[in-house]
Order: sequence, then structure tokens, then C-alpha cells
Amino acid sequence: MKIGIDGRAAKWYRGTGIGTYTYQVINCLNEIDKVNNYLLFMPGSSKNEINFDKNFEIRNIEDNKQDNFWDGINTPNVLKNEKIQLYHVPQNGIGLPSSKDCKFVITLHDVIPYRMPETVSDRYLNLFSEYIPKIISQCDAIITVSIFSKMDIIKAFNYPEEKIYVTPLASESIYRPLDKMISKYIAKKYYSIKGDFILYVGGFSPRKNIMGIIESFSKLISLYKDPISLVIVGNRGKSYSLYKKCAEKLNIQDKVIFPGFIPINHLPYIYNAAKLFVYPSFYEGFGLPPIEAMSCGIPVITSNTTSIPEVVGNSALLIDPRNYDELCESMLNVLLDKKLYIDLSKRGIKRASQFSWEKTAEDTLAVYDKIVNK
Repeated sequence: MKIGIDGRAAKWYRGTGIGTYTYQVINCLNEIDKVNNYLLFMPGSSKNEINFDKNFEIRNIEDNKQDNFWDGINTPNVLKNEKIQLYHVPQNGIGLPSSKDCKFVITLHDVIPYRMPETVSDRYLNLFSEYIPKIISQCDAIITVSIFSKMDIIKAFNYPEEKIYVTPLASESIYRPLDKMISKYIAKKYYSIKGDFILYVGGFSPRKNIMGIIESFSKLISLYKDPISLVIVGNRGKSYSLYKKCAEKLNIQDKVIFPGFIPINHLPYIYNAAKLFVYPSFYEGFGLPPIEAMSCGIPVITSNTTSIPEVVGNSALLIDPRNYDELCESMLNVLLDKKLYIDLSKRGIKRASQFSWEKTAEDTLAVYDKIVNK
């Protein structure tokens, strides 16, 4: 087979769910597949972090990265005369060519713009609404990341169930238990994070329920007597000012830290330095951060909704994300109950180990093979 893959997200969006997914699928296909030929479309300015085998050809394209990722990625790559049998667009299909010269596969991670339109940017909502129905009508198959997302895609687009394939995600190998002293040192030196803290890592969209985390934390510190802070990691989007004001209104601004985006080389240390991890998201297609935290042996408290129970199994405390008292009580229980703390840590490591990017790549390759050889 000759397979084309749009690899731009791997360079432009690494550190996010879609960017990490694209990078790891390409990286692991390079490791496991020595038979098929690949044509990767990558930004012209990018240096290859992967030592590609001879069956991988890199097509450097114009680096048209814009301030808005979705605007940059929306420019289709030119496929004419490439003799590609299958073309895969991992970023929800955005950037799929309008003319079809081969089989098309997209990875559609979720349908959040349809379910919670108020929680995505106007630009992404417009792109999703305008392009996704057309993109899906061109697809020979859709890859998605959870059974929940598969069922959601069927409901949203009436797309045939037998043409949707589930390939779960995984944490990267850098997420593992690390020395606590070193981790705390890095947290303090580079991000001024001192002492014990509760951690959130992810986007700043309203669907991530950061307001709920802050409200629950404010209740917690009136009950938990040891010094503890709340660290909220992620790009400070337009909602940042609302979260900062919320902390100020609750008079806990000195205990809520917003270090901004933390690069991937430091993030495993921040996870390992944390006392526990909270992720009370309202909606996830998969939700990588809980698995990353579990891989590091950090107890996880997360939502009992959408795909999350499917992902974490019985290895995290599941709560109603709209019930701030329940989130507060769960945090308090984990902090005070040493047996529960150790149990969640052990179960989390075991659960996270059941997912691997190699398996994701193997499942993806099986989809390619099935679609090309139909």
C-alpha cells in the first residue's frame, strides 16, 4: 500500500490531544511497518524528531501556520500525481482535499461542536459546521478514539456503524513514576510551584469545568488543614480572566496558580510533583490527561460522564462534574485516606499500562489494510 498522512498537527499542535495522537501514530507506524510506503506531509520548517525508515517519504510543504491552528490546517495538501491509495487526515478531517483521487480516512475525535457549541471557538464551530458534513460524505472510513465517540458520531451524522473504527489513545512513555524530590525541584525552580498541590492539566474551554475545580477547591481548604494549592496548567485562553476573577472572588487567589502552558519535557515532572489530579470535564471524546496522570502513579478524580468511565475503568474516583460538593469530598477523602491514596495510585498505573501507542498504530494499520483491499 502507499499511504498518505497529513502530519502537520504533529508539529504544530504537539502537547495537545490531536497533536500527540498524530505524532504517536506516525512514530509507531514507522516502528512497526517496514512493508508499506508512506508519504507524510509536514511543514517545511520542521525538523524530524523521528528517525524515519526508508519506506517513509517526507513531503515538506509551505509552513502556513497561523495564529489559529484550524485556519492553518484547513489548507488541503496537494495529492495529485502521488499515486496514493489511501489518505489519512488525523485532525477531525479538517484539511481534506475536495477532489478525491484515492480512499479517504479521517480521525474524528469527537463531535463536541455539535453537543456543546458554546464551549468551542467561533472559528472552529464555523469550520466544523461548514466542512465536517461534506468531509464525512467523502470518507471511506472514520477512525475515532472511544466507543462513546463512535456512538456519538453515528447519532450526529447517521454514518454507518460498520465504517467507524475505534482505536483508543495512550499516554506517552515519558509519563511514568519519577523521583518526587527532583519533580518538586523542577516545579519550584521553573514554575514557582511550592509544597503540596492539586493538579489540573488541559484546555481552558468551559467544558473542562475549571470553574467547578476552583469552587470545589475553595470548599476543600476550609476542611483540609494542611497547606495545599491548586495548579491549573494550560494555555491561558480567553476564559482565563474568568477563572482568575473566580479565585479572587473566593479570596483564594494566593492558592490558585496558573503557570500557563508547560512544555512536554517538564510536564511529567509536574504530574509527579502533584498530590492528586482532578479532571471533572463535562465532555470528552477520550481525555488523555487522566491516563497521563495515572501513568505517573498520581491518584485521579474525574467525571462519570461521556467517554471517561470507559477510559479510566475502576482505577479513578468518578464524580458528577456538576456536583461541587462531591468533588470536594472526593479530594478530601483521597488526601486523608492513605490506603485509598495508595490503592488509586497502583490501580491507575495498571490501568494506564493497558493502553499503548503501538496498539493504536497496529489498529490504524489494520483499518488502512481493510479499506484499501476492500
